[in-house]
Amino acid sequence: MARFPLTTISAAVVASMTLSACSSLELNPYSQSEVRQRAISDQAHMYQEQEPLNQPVTFYEAAARALKYNLDYRLKLMESALAANLRDVSRHELLPQLIAEAGYSDRSNDSGGTSIGIEDGEESLRPSTSEERYKTTAGLGLSWSLLDFGLAYYENQQKADQILMAEERRRRVAQNVLRDVRNAYWRALAAQRLIPQLDILLARTEVALDAARQAQQQGLLPRQEILSYQRALLDSTTLLTARRQDLELAKTELAALMALPPGTRLELADEPEPTLPPEPANIEQLEQLALENRPEIMEEWYRKRVNQNDLEAAKLRLWPNVSVNAGFYYDSNDYLYNNDWSQTGVNVSLNLLRLLQYPDLNNAQETQGDVDDLRRTALSMAVLTQVRVGALRYHLAREELDYADESLQVDEELLDYAKAAASTSIGSELEVIRAQSRYLLSQYQREAAYSRAQEAWGRLFNSVGLDVLPDSIADDSIQTLASELERMMSAHERNGIIAGPPPALQPVSSPVPSEPATGNTQASAAPLPRQNAGEGEGEDAHGGSHVI
Repeated sequence: MARFPLTTISAAVVASMTLSACSSLELNPYSQSEVRQRAISDQAHMYQEQEPLNQPVTFYEAAARALKYNLDYRLKLMESALAANLRDVSRHELLPQLIAEAGYSDRSNDSGGTSIGIEDGEESLRPSTSEERYKTTAGLGLSWSLLDFGLAYYENQQKADQILMAEERRRRVAQNVLRDVRNAYWRALAAQRLIPQLDILLARTEVALDAARQAQQQGLLPRQEILSYQRALLDSTTLLTARRQDLELAKTELAALMALPPGTRLELADEPEPTLPPEPANIEQLEQLALENRPEIMEEWYRKRVNQNDLEAAKLRLWPNVSVNAGFYYDSNDYLYNNDWSQTGVNVSLNLLRLLQYPDLNNAQETQGDVDDLRRTALSMAVLTQVRVGALRYHLAREELDYADESLQVDEELLDYAKAAASTSIGSELEVIRAQSRYLLSQYQREAAYSRAQEAWGRLFNSVGLDVLPDSIADDSIQTLASELERMMSAHERNGIIAGPPPALQPVSSPVPSEPATGNTQASAAPLPRQNAGEGEGEDAHGGSHVI
Protein backbone atom coordinates (compact mmCIF):
# COMPACT_ATOMS: atom_id res chain seq x y z
CA MET A 1 0.00 0.00 0.00
CA ALA A 2 3.01 2.31 0.12
CA ARG A 3 2.64 2.96 -3.60
CA PHE A 4 -1.03 3.91 -3.49
CA PRO A 5 -0.37 7.70 -3.24
CA LEU A 6 1.03 7.54 -6.81
CA THR A 7 -2.53 7.23 -8.09
CA THR A 8 -3.55 10.40 -6.27
CA ILE A 9 -0.47 12.23 -7.59
CA SER A 10 -1.23 11.13 -11.15
CA ALA A 11 -4.79 12.39 -10.88
CA ALA A 12 -3.58 15.75 -9.58
CA VAL A 13 -1.11 16.08 -12.45
CA VAL A 14 -3.79 15.29 -15.03
CA ALA A 15 -6.20 17.79 -13.46
CA SER A 16 -3.61 20.58 -13.45
CA MET A 17 -2.71 19.92 -17.08
CA THR A 18 -6.38 20.03 -18.05
CA LEU A 19 -6.86 23.40 -16.35
CA SER A 20 -3.73 24.76 -18.04
CA ALA A 21 -5.02 23.64 -21.43
CA CYS A 22 -8.36 25.36 -20.84
CA SER A 23 -6.68 28.61 -19.87
CA SER A 24 -4.54 28.56 -23.07
CA LEU A 25 -7.67 28.67 -25.26
CA GLU A 26 -8.24 32.35 -24.55
CA LEU A 27 -7.80 34.95 -27.33
CA ASN A 28 -4.26 36.24 -27.60
CA PRO A 29 -4.02 39.04 -30.20
CA TYR A 30 -0.69 40.61 -31.06
CA SER A 31 0.10 43.85 -29.30
CA GLN A 32 0.65 47.09 -31.22
CA SER A 33 4.38 47.00 -30.50
CA GLU A 34 4.61 43.44 -31.85
CA VAL A 35 2.75 44.48 -35.02
CA ARG A 36 5.10 47.44 -35.48
CA GLN A 37 8.16 45.27 -34.92
CA ARG A 38 6.88 42.67 -37.40
CA ALA A 39 6.34 45.38 -40.04
CA ILE A 40 9.89 46.69 -39.53
CA SER A 41 11.29 43.16 -39.75
CA ASP A 42 9.33 42.35 -42.93
CA GLN A 43 10.52 45.54 -44.59
CA ALA A 44 14.11 44.75 -43.68
CA HIS A 45 13.79 41.25 -45.18
CA MET A 46 12.45 42.67 -48.46
CA TYR A 47 15.73 44.38 -49.35
CA GLN A 48 18.40 42.49 -47.43
CA GLU A 49 21.64 41.19 -48.98
CA GLN A 50 21.27 43.00 -52.30
CA GLU A 51 24.28 43.79 -54.44
CA PRO A 52 24.77 47.58 -54.63
CA LEU A 53 24.07 49.57 -57.79
CA ASN A 54 27.51 50.87 -58.79
CA GLN A 55 26.94 51.52 -62.49
CA PRO A 56 24.19 52.16 -65.01
CA VAL A 57 21.93 49.13 -65.37
CA THR A 58 21.56 47.29 -68.68
CA PHE A 59 18.43 45.40 -69.68
CA TYR A 60 19.86 41.99 -68.80
CA GLU A 61 21.23 43.26 -65.49
CA ALA A 62 17.76 44.60 -64.64
CA ALA A 63 16.26 41.21 -65.53
CA ALA A 64 18.91 39.43 -63.45
CA ARG A 65 18.14 41.63 -60.43
CA ALA A 66 14.43 41.01 -60.86
CA LEU A 67 14.92 37.24 -60.97
CA LYS A 68 17.30 37.22 -58.02
CA TYR A 69 15.47 39.59 -55.69
CA ASN A 70 11.87 39.44 -56.89
CA LEU A 71 9.79 38.23 -53.95
CA ASP A 72 7.33 36.23 -56.04
CA TYR A 73 10.12 34.37 -57.80
CA ARG A 74 11.85 33.71 -54.48
CA LEU A 75 8.52 32.42 -53.15
CA LYS A 76 8.25 29.95 -56.04
CA LEU A 77 11.79 28.77 -55.36
CA MET A 78 10.87 28.15 -51.72
CA GLU A 79 7.69 26.32 -52.76
CA SER A 80 9.78 24.02 -54.97
CA ALA A 81 12.16 23.35 -52.07
CA LEU A 82 9.21 22.72 -49.74
CA ALA A 83 7.67 20.24 -52.19
CA ALA A 84 11.00 18.38 -52.36
CA ASN A 85 11.21 18.29 -48.55
CA LEU A 86 7.66 16.96 -48.24
CA ARG A 87 8.50 14.20 -50.68
CA ASP A 88 11.54 13.25 -48.60
CA VAL A 89 9.24 13.03 -45.58
CA SER A 90 6.71 10.84 -47.39
CA ARG A 91 9.42 8.38 -48.48
CA HIS A 92 9.86 7.32 -44.86
CA GLU A 93 6.26 6.09 -44.84
CA LEU A 94 7.40 3.20 -47.06
CA LEU A 95 9.45 1.75 -44.20
CA PRO A 96 8.05 -0.71 -41.62
CA GLN A 97 7.18 0.58 -38.16
CA LEU A 98 9.68 -0.17 -35.40
CA ILE A 99 7.97 0.71 -32.12
CA ALA A 100 9.72 0.85 -28.75
CA GLU A 101 7.44 1.08 -25.73
CA ALA A 102 7.76 1.18 -21.94
CA GLY A 103 5.21 1.69 -19.23
CA TYR A 104 4.30 1.51 -15.59
CA SER A 105 0.89 0.73 -14.11
CA ASP A 106 -0.65 0.43 -10.68
CA ARG A 107 -4.16 -0.15 -9.42
CA SER A 108 -5.91 0.43 -6.10
CA ASN A 109 -6.83 -3.22 -5.53
CA ASP A 110 -5.98 -6.65 -6.77
CA SER A 111 -7.24 -7.97 -10.05
CA GLY A 112 -8.41 -11.52 -10.20
CA GLY A 113 -11.52 -13.65 -10.10
CA THR A 114 -13.11 -16.95 -9.23
CA SER A 115 -14.94 -19.71 -11.11
CA ILE A 116 -18.37 -21.39 -10.82
CA GLY A 117 -19.62 -24.62 -12.24
CA ILE A 118 -21.67 -24.39 -15.42
CA GLU A 119 -24.14 -27.08 -14.45
CA ASP A 120 -24.60 -26.48 -10.73
CA GLY A 121 -23.53 -22.82 -10.43
CA GLU A 122 -21.40 -23.51 -7.37
CA GLU A 123 -18.07 -21.81 -6.76
CA SER A 124 -15.29 -24.14 -7.78
CA LEU A 125 -12.22 -22.04 -6.98
CA ARG A 126 -11.39 -19.59 -4.32
CA PRO A 127 -10.71 -15.96 -5.48
CA SER A 128 -7.19 -15.64 -6.94
CA THR A 129 -5.05 -13.27 -8.96
CA SER A 130 -2.25 -13.65 -11.51
CA GLU A 131 -1.25 -10.00 -11.81
CA GLU A 132 0.57 -7.68 -9.44
CA ARG A 133 -0.91 -4.33 -8.54
CA TYR A 134 2.25 -2.54 -9.62
CA LYS A 135 4.28 -3.55 -12.64
CA THR A 136 6.46 -2.23 -15.46
CA THR A 137 6.38 -3.27 -19.10
CA ALA A 138 8.66 -2.81 -22.12
CA GLY A 139 8.72 -3.94 -25.70
CA LEU A 140 10.29 -3.53 -29.11
CA GLY A 141 8.03 -4.45 -32.01
CA LEU A 142 8.42 -4.42 -35.78
CA SER A 143 5.27 -4.26 -37.92
CA TRP A 144 4.67 -3.97 -41.65
CA SER A 145 1.35 -3.46 -43.44
CA LEU A 146 0.89 -4.13 -47.13
CA LEU A 147 -1.95 -1.59 -47.32
CA ASP A 148 0.08 1.13 -45.61
CA PHE A 149 2.99 0.41 -47.95
CA GLY A 150 0.76 0.74 -51.03
CA LEU A 151 -0.81 3.98 -49.81
CA ALA A 152 2.62 5.42 -48.99
CA TYR A 153 3.82 4.44 -52.48
CA TYR A 154 1.01 6.37 -54.20
CA GLU A 155 1.48 9.32 -51.84
CA ASN A 156 5.17 9.37 -52.70
CA GLN A 157 4.34 9.42 -56.41
CA GLN A 158 1.98 12.35 -55.83
CA LYS A 159 4.65 14.26 -53.92
CA ALA A 160 7.10 13.69 -56.78
CA ASP A 161 4.60 15.09 -59.28
CA GLN A 162 3.92 18.04 -56.99
CA ILE A 163 7.66 18.83 -57.08
CA LEU A 164 7.44 18.95 -60.87
CA MET A 165 4.31 21.13 -60.68
CA ALA A 166 6.09 23.56 -58.36
CA GLU A 167 9.00 23.68 -60.79
CA GLU A 168 6.63 24.55 -63.65
CA ARG A 169 5.14 27.36 -61.58
CA ARG A 170 8.67 28.64 -60.93
CA ARG A 171 9.37 28.56 -64.69
CA ARG A 172 6.19 30.51 -65.37
CA VAL A 173 7.05 33.22 -62.86
CA ALA A 174 10.59 33.52 -64.27
CA GLN A 175 9.23 33.95 -67.79
CA ASN A 176 6.68 36.50 -66.64
CA VAL A 177 9.27 38.48 -64.68
CA LEU A 178 11.46 38.75 -67.77
CA ARG A 179 8.49 39.83 -69.88
CA ASP A 180 7.48 42.54 -67.40
CA VAL A 181 11.07 43.77 -67.05
CA ARG A 182 11.30 44.03 -70.83
CA ASN A 183 8.14 46.12 -70.88
CA ALA A 184 9.16 48.41 -68.02
CA TYR A 185 12.85 48.79 -68.89
CA TRP A 186 12.42 50.38 -72.31
CA ARG A 187 9.75 52.75 -71.04
CA ALA A 188 12.01 53.71 -68.14
CA LEU A 189 14.92 54.30 -70.51
CA ALA A 190 12.69 56.53 -72.64
CA ALA A 191 11.81 58.45 -69.48
CA GLN A 192 15.47 58.89 -68.63
CA ARG A 193 16.14 60.29 -72.11
CA LEU A 194 13.10 62.55 -72.49
CA ILE A 195 12.32 63.96 -69.03
CA PRO A 196 15.23 66.47 -69.05
CA GLN A 197 14.09 67.75 -72.45
CA LEU A 198 10.50 67.92 -71.23
CA ASP A 199 11.53 69.95 -68.20
CA ILE A 200 13.43 72.44 -70.36
CA LEU A 201 10.52 72.84 -72.77
CA LEU A 202 8.00 73.20 -69.94
CA ALA A 203 10.15 75.92 -68.38
CA ARG A 204 10.39 77.73 -71.73
CA THR A 205 6.61 77.43 -72.19
CA GLU A 206 6.05 78.93 -68.74
CA VAL A 207 8.29 81.90 -69.65
CA ALA A 208 6.31 82.40 -72.86
CA LEU A 209 3.06 82.31 -70.88
CA ASP A 210 4.33 85.01 -68.51
CA ALA A 211 5.34 87.14 -71.50
CA ALA A 212 1.88 86.69 -73.02
CA ARG A 213 0.17 87.74 -69.77
CA GLN A 214 2.31 90.86 -69.59
CA ALA A 215 1.51 91.64 -73.21
CA GLN A 216 -2.19 91.26 -72.46
CA GLN A 217 -1.96 93.60 -69.47
CA GLN A 218 -0.07 96.21 -71.51
CA GLY A 219 -2.42 95.88 -74.50
CA LEU A 220 0.41 95.23 -76.98
CA LEU A 221 -1.68 92.75 -79.01
CA PRO A 222 -5.38 92.30 -79.74
CA ARG A 223 -7.15 90.48 -76.89
CA GLN A 224 -8.39 87.60 -79.08
CA GLU A 225 -4.92 86.99 -80.54
CA ILE A 226 -3.18 87.00 -77.17
CA LEU A 227 -5.82 84.69 -75.64
CA SER A 228 -5.45 82.25 -78.55
CA TYR A 229 -1.70 82.35 -78.01
CA GLN A 230 -2.11 81.54 -74.30
CA ARG A 231 -4.62 78.79 -75.14
CA ALA A 232 -2.10 77.14 -77.49
CA LEU A 233 0.63 77.34 -74.84
CA LEU A 234 -1.64 75.88 -72.15
CA ASP A 235 -2.69 73.02 -74.46
CA SER A 236 0.95 72.26 -75.11
CA THR A 237 1.75 72.39 -71.38
CA THR A 238 -1.14 70.06 -70.53
CA LEU A 239 -0.08 67.49 -73.12
CA LEU A 240 3.58 67.62 -72.12
CA THR A 241 2.71 67.29 -68.41
CA ALA A 242 0.56 64.21 -69.10
CA ARG A 243 3.42 62.59 -71.01
CA ARG A 244 5.83 63.46 -68.22
CA GLN A 245 3.62 61.66 -65.69
CA ASP A 246 3.59 58.55 -67.89
CA LEU A 247 7.37 58.62 -68.06
CA GLU A 248 7.80 59.19 -64.32
CA LEU A 249 5.78 56.03 -63.52
CA ALA A 250 7.95 53.83 -65.75
CA LYS A 251 11.03 54.01 -63.50
CA THR A 252 8.91 53.32 -60.42
CA GLU A 253 7.53 50.17 -62.03
CA LEU A 254 11.01 48.97 -63.01
CA ALA A 255 12.38 49.67 -59.53
CA ALA A 256 9.53 47.63 -58.03
CA LEU A 257 10.25 44.75 -60.38
CA MET A 258 13.92 44.83 -59.37
CA ALA A 259 12.90 44.98 -55.68
CA LEU A 260 14.99 48.11 -55.10
CA PRO A 261 14.61 49.84 -51.72
CA PRO A 262 12.48 53.02 -51.87
CA GLY A 263 14.53 56.08 -52.70
CA THR A 264 17.26 54.18 -54.55
CA ARG A 265 18.65 56.17 -57.47
CA LEU A 266 18.20 54.09 -60.61
CA GLU A 267 20.28 54.98 -63.66
CA LEU A 268 19.91 52.95 -66.84
CA ALA A 269 22.65 52.34 -69.38
CA ASP A 270 21.87 54.62 -72.33
CA GLU A 271 23.18 52.24 -74.98
CA PRO A 272 22.14 52.05 -78.64
CA GLU A 273 18.80 50.35 -79.06
CA PRO A 274 19.15 46.67 -79.97
CA THR A 275 17.67 45.67 -83.28
CA LEU A 276 14.28 44.08 -82.90
CA PRO A 277 14.17 40.37 -83.78
CA PRO A 278 12.62 39.53 -87.16
CA GLU A 279 9.04 38.42 -87.27
CA PRO A 280 8.53 34.65 -86.93
CA ALA A 281 8.39 32.81 -90.23
CA ASN A 282 6.48 29.71 -89.16
CA ILE A 283 3.53 30.26 -86.84
CA GLU A 284 2.68 26.54 -86.82
CA GLN A 285 6.13 25.75 -85.49
CA LEU A 286 5.69 28.38 -82.78
CA GLU A 287 2.40 26.75 -81.81
CA GLN A 288 4.09 23.35 -81.58
CA LEU A 289 6.84 24.82 -79.39
CA ALA A 290 4.23 26.43 -77.16
CA LEU A 291 2.30 23.16 -76.71
CA GLU A 292 5.55 21.40 -75.79
CA ASN A 293 7.04 24.06 -73.50
CA ARG A 294 4.34 26.13 -71.81
CA PRO A 295 4.62 25.53 -68.04
CA GLU A 296 0.85 25.87 -67.56
CA ILE A 297 0.21 22.88 -69.84
CA MET A 298 2.92 20.80 -68.20
CA GLU A 299 1.53 21.62 -64.77
CA GLU A 300 -1.92 20.43 -65.81
CA TRP A 301 -0.42 17.24 -67.21
CA TYR A 302 1.31 16.50 -63.89
CA ARG A 303 -1.92 17.36 -62.06
CA LYS A 304 -3.69 14.62 -64.01
CA ARG A 305 -1.19 12.06 -62.68
CA VAL A 306 -1.72 13.34 -59.14
CA ASN A 307 -5.49 12.93 -59.50
CA GLN A 308 -5.12 9.45 -61.02
CA ASN A 309 -2.83 8.31 -58.19
CA ASP A 310 -5.35 9.65 -55.69
CA LEU A 311 -8.03 7.37 -57.13
CA GLU A 312 -5.62 4.44 -57.39
CA ALA A 313 -4.96 4.83 -53.67
CA ALA A 314 -8.72 4.82 -53.03
CA LYS A 315 -9.04 1.56 -55.01
CA LEU A 316 -6.14 0.04 -53.07
CA ARG A 317 -8.10 0.41 -49.83
CA LEU A 318 -10.63 -2.12 -51.18
CA TRP A 319 -8.20 -5.03 -51.20
CA PRO A 320 -7.20 -7.27 -48.25
CA ASN A 321 -4.66 -5.88 -45.85
CA VAL A 322 -1.81 -8.17 -44.89
CA SER A 323 0.16 -7.18 -41.80
CA VAL A 324 3.23 -8.86 -40.37
CA ASN A 325 4.59 -8.20 -36.88
CA ALA A 326 7.40 -9.42 -34.68
CA GLY A 327 8.85 -8.20 -31.40
CA PHE A 328 10.44 -8.71 -28.02
CA TYR A 329 8.50 -7.92 -24.83
CA TYR A 330 9.06 -7.78 -21.05
CA ASP A 331 6.66 -7.68 -18.08
CA SER A 332 7.78 -7.39 -14.44
CA ASN A 333 4.72 -9.26 -13.15
CA ASP A 334 6.13 -11.86 -10.74
CA TYR A 335 3.16 -14.16 -11.31
CA LEU A 336 4.13 -14.74 -14.93
CA TYR A 337 5.98 -17.95 -15.73
CA ASN A 338 8.11 -16.08 -18.31
CA ASN A 339 8.75 -12.40 -17.83
CA ASP A 340 10.26 -11.85 -21.31
CA TRP A 341 9.36 -13.39 -24.64
CA SER A 342 9.40 -12.90 -28.41
CA GLN A 343 6.33 -12.92 -30.58
CA THR A 344 5.57 -13.06 -34.33
CA GLY A 345 2.29 -12.97 -36.25
CA VAL A 346 0.57 -12.52 -39.58
CA ASN A 347 -2.89 -11.01 -39.97
CA VAL A 348 -5.17 -10.71 -43.01
CA SER A 349 -8.28 -8.51 -43.00
CA LEU A 350 -10.82 -7.47 -45.61
CA ASN A 351 -13.85 -5.18 -45.46
CA LEU A 352 -16.24 -7.02 -47.78
CA LEU A 353 -18.74 -4.17 -48.05
CA ARG A 354 -16.05 -1.87 -49.43
CA LEU A 355 -15.85 -3.99 -52.57
CA LEU A 356 -19.17 -2.44 -53.59
CA GLN A 357 -17.28 0.83 -54.23
CA TYR A 358 -15.12 -0.65 -56.99
CA PRO A 359 -17.43 0.09 -59.99
CA ASP A 360 -18.04 3.63 -58.75
CA LEU A 361 -14.32 4.25 -58.30
CA ASN A 362 -13.65 2.99 -61.83
CA ASN A 363 -16.26 5.39 -63.20
CA ALA A 364 -14.86 8.25 -61.13
CA GLN A 365 -11.34 7.53 -62.39
CA GLU A 366 -12.47 7.55 -66.01
CA THR A 367 -14.48 10.75 -65.54
CA GLN A 368 -11.57 12.42 -63.71
CA GLY A 369 -9.26 11.55 -66.59
CA ASP A 370 -11.70 13.03 -69.12
CA VAL A 371 -12.04 16.21 -67.04
CA ASP A 372 -8.27 16.59 -66.78
CA ASP A 373 -7.82 16.02 -70.51
CA LEU A 374 -10.52 18.55 -71.35
CA ARG A 375 -9.01 21.13 -68.98
CA ARG A 376 -5.61 20.66 -70.61
CA THR A 377 -7.15 20.86 -74.10
CA ALA A 378 -8.93 24.12 -73.23
CA LEU A 379 -5.67 25.46 -71.86
CA SER A 380 -3.87 24.43 -75.04
CA MET A 381 -6.48 26.26 -77.10
CA ALA A 382 -5.85 29.40 -75.05
CA VAL A 383 -2.10 29.01 -75.56
CA LEU A 384 -2.48 28.70 -79.33
CA THR A 385 -4.60 31.85 -79.34
CA GLN A 386 -1.90 33.66 -77.37
CA VAL A 387 0.73 32.64 -79.91
CA ARG A 388 -1.38 33.79 -82.88
CA VAL A 389 -2.35 37.06 -81.26
CA GLY A 390 1.21 37.61 -80.02
CA ALA A 391 2.59 37.25 -83.55
CA LEU A 392 -0.06 39.61 -84.93
CA ARG A 393 0.59 42.15 -82.15
CA TYR A 394 4.32 42.07 -82.87
CA HIS A 395 3.68 42.60 -86.58
CA LEU A 396 1.47 45.62 -85.86
CA ALA A 397 3.94 47.02 -83.31
CA ARG A 398 6.73 46.95 -85.87
CA GLU A 399 4.51 48.79 -88.35
CA GLU A 400 3.69 51.39 -85.68
CA LEU A 401 7.40 51.84 -85.02
CA ASP A 402 8.07 52.46 -88.71
CA TYR A 403 5.36 55.14 -88.82
CA ALA A 404 6.71 56.73 -85.62
CA ASP A 405 10.20 56.93 -87.17
CA GLU A 406 8.79 58.73 -90.22
CA SER A 407 6.74 61.10 -88.06
CA LEU A 408 9.79 61.93 -85.94
CA GLN A 409 11.83 62.73 -89.05
CA VAL A 410 9.12 65.07 -90.39
CA ASP A 411 8.74 66.91 -87.05
CA GLU A 412 12.50 67.31 -86.82
CA GLU A 413 12.54 69.01 -90.21
CA LEU A 414 9.60 71.24 -89.18
CA LEU A 415 11.49 72.27 -86.03
CA ASP A 416 14.59 73.15 -88.05
CA TYR A 417 12.43 75.26 -90.39
CA ALA A 418 10.69 77.04 -87.45
CA LYS A 419 14.05 77.87 -85.85
CA ALA A 420 15.43 79.18 -89.14
CA ALA A 421 12.36 81.39 -89.68
CA ALA A 422 12.19 82.62 -86.08
CA SER A 423 12.03 86.34 -85.31
CA THR A 424 11.51 88.39 -82.17
CA SER A 425 7.70 88.48 -82.44
CA ILE A 426 5.46 86.62 -80.01
CA GLY A 427 3.84 84.67 -82.84
CA SER A 428 7.22 83.48 -84.05
CA GLU A 429 8.19 82.35 -80.55
CA LEU A 430 4.90 80.48 -80.32
CA GLU A 431 5.59 78.68 -83.58
CA VAL A 432 9.03 77.58 -82.35
CA ILE A 433 7.55 76.29 -79.09
CA ARG A 434 4.81 74.48 -81.00
CA ALA A 435 7.39 72.88 -83.28
CA GLN A 436 9.52 71.86 -80.29
CA SER A 437 6.46 70.41 -78.57
CA ARG A 438 5.49 68.44 -81.66
CA TYR A 439 9.05 67.20 -82.04
CA LEU A 440 9.27 66.18 -78.38
CA LEU A 441 5.90 64.45 -78.58
CA SER A 442 7.08 62.63 -81.69
CA GLN A 443 10.16 61.53 -79.75
CA TYR A 444 7.87 60.31 -76.98
CA GLN A 445 5.65 58.48 -79.45
CA ARG A 446 8.68 56.93 -81.12
CA GLU A 447 10.12 55.76 -77.80
CA ALA A 448 6.68 54.50 -76.78
CA ALA A 449 6.34 52.64 -80.10
CA TYR A 450 9.73 51.02 -79.59
CA SER A 451 8.88 49.98 -76.03
CA ARG A 452 5.55 48.58 -77.26
CA ALA A 453 7.39 46.62 -79.94
CA GLN A 454 9.74 45.24 -77.26
CA GLU A 455 6.72 44.44 -75.12
CA ALA A 456 4.99 42.69 -78.03
CA TRP A 457 8.13 40.65 -78.69
CA GLY A 458 8.32 39.77 -74.99
CA ARG A 459 4.71 38.60 -75.01
CA LEU A 460 5.30 36.53 -78.14
CA PHE A 461 8.40 34.98 -76.58
CA ASN A 462 6.50 34.40 -73.35
CA SER A 463 3.62 32.71 -75.20
CA VAL A 464 6.01 30.02 -76.48
CA GLY A 465 7.16 29.12 -72.94
CA LEU A 466 10.89 28.76 -73.58
CA ASP A 467 13.15 28.81 -70.52
CA VAL A 468 14.96 32.04 -69.75
CA LEU A 469 17.58 30.48 -67.44
CA PRO A 470 19.79 27.40 -67.92
CA ASP A 471 19.44 24.37 -65.67
CA SER A 472 22.58 25.31 -63.74
CA ILE A 473 24.85 28.37 -63.47
CA ALA A 474 28.27 28.92 -61.95
CA ASP A 475 27.05 31.34 -59.27
CA ASP A 476 24.11 33.61 -58.55
CA SER A 477 25.88 36.95 -58.91
CA ILE A 478 24.11 39.64 -60.93
CA GLN A 479 26.78 39.68 -63.63
CA THR A 480 26.68 35.89 -64.07
CA LEU A 481 22.88 35.85 -64.18
CA ALA A 482 22.85 38.71 -66.70
CA SER A 483 25.38 36.92 -68.94
CA GLU A 484 23.40 33.67 -68.82
CA LEU A 485 20.15 35.50 -69.56
CA GLU A 486 21.69 37.24 -72.55
CA ARG A 487 23.15 33.96 -73.81
CA MET A 488 19.87 32.06 -73.43
CA MET A 489 17.78 34.81 -75.00
CA SER A 490 20.16 35.14 -77.95
CA ALA A 491 20.10 31.38 -78.46
CA HIS A 492 16.29 31.29 -78.34
CA GLU A 493 15.94 34.20 -80.73
CA ARG A 494 18.41 32.52 -83.07
CA ASN A 495 17.19 28.92 -82.77
CA GLY A 496 14.13 28.57 -80.55
CA ILE A 497 11.84 31.04 -82.33
CA ILE A 498 12.55 30.59 -86.01
CA ALA A 499 12.86 34.00 -87.69
CA GLY A 500 12.47 34.88 -91.31
CA PRO A 501 10.28 36.89 -93.68
CA PRO A 502 7.04 38.09 -92.10
CA PRO A 503 4.29 35.50 -92.58
CA ALA A 504 0.88 36.36 -93.99
CA LEU A 505 -0.96 36.68 -90.68
CA GLN A 506 -4.68 36.16 -90.68
CA PRO A 507 -6.96 37.85 -88.13
CA VAL A 508 -7.88 35.64 -85.21
CA SER A 509 -11.32 34.19 -85.88
CA SER A 510 -12.39 33.83 -82.26
CA PRO A 511 -13.20 36.97 -80.24
CA VAL A 512 -10.26 38.18 -78.19
CA PRO A 513 -10.89 39.84 -74.85
CA SER A 514 -9.19 43.12 -74.16
CA GLU A 515 -6.09 42.93 -72.00
CA PRO A 516 -5.84 44.66 -68.66
CA ALA A 517 -3.56 47.63 -68.18
CA THR A 518 -0.01 46.91 -67.13
CA GLY A 519 0.58 47.71 -63.49
CA ASN A 520 3.39 47.34 -60.96
CA THR A 521 4.53 43.76 -60.50
CA GLN A 522 6.95 41.43 -58.91
CA ALA A 523 6.26 38.84 -61.54
CA SER A 524 3.27 37.28 -63.32
CA ALA A 525 1.64 35.50 -66.21
CA ALA A 526 0.08 38.78 -67.32
CA PRO A 527 0.04 42.42 -66.30
CA LEU A 528 0.10 42.32 -62.48
CA PRO A 529 0.52 44.63 -59.54
CA ARG A 530 4.30 44.58 -59.87
CA GLN A 531 5.16 42.70 -56.72
CA ASN A 532 2.80 39.88 -57.40
CA ALA A 533 3.76 37.85 -60.31
CA GLY A 534 2.40 34.61 -60.38
CA GLU A 535 -1.11 33.64 -60.42
CA GLY A 536 -4.48 34.89 -61.40
CA GLU A 537 -3.16 37.19 -64.14
CA GLY A 538 -5.05 38.39 -67.19
CA GLU A 539 -2.36 37.15 -69.58
CA ASP A 540 -2.15 33.73 -67.98
CA ALA A 541 -3.36 30.91 -70.15
CA HIS A 542 -5.29 29.39 -67.25
CA GLY A 543 -8.98 29.54 -67.71
CA GLY A 544 -8.85 30.05 -71.44
CA SER A 545 -11.38 32.88 -71.40
CA HIS A 546 -8.87 35.61 -70.59
CA VAL A 547 -6.07 34.76 -72.94
CA ILE A 548 -4.67 38.16 -73.90
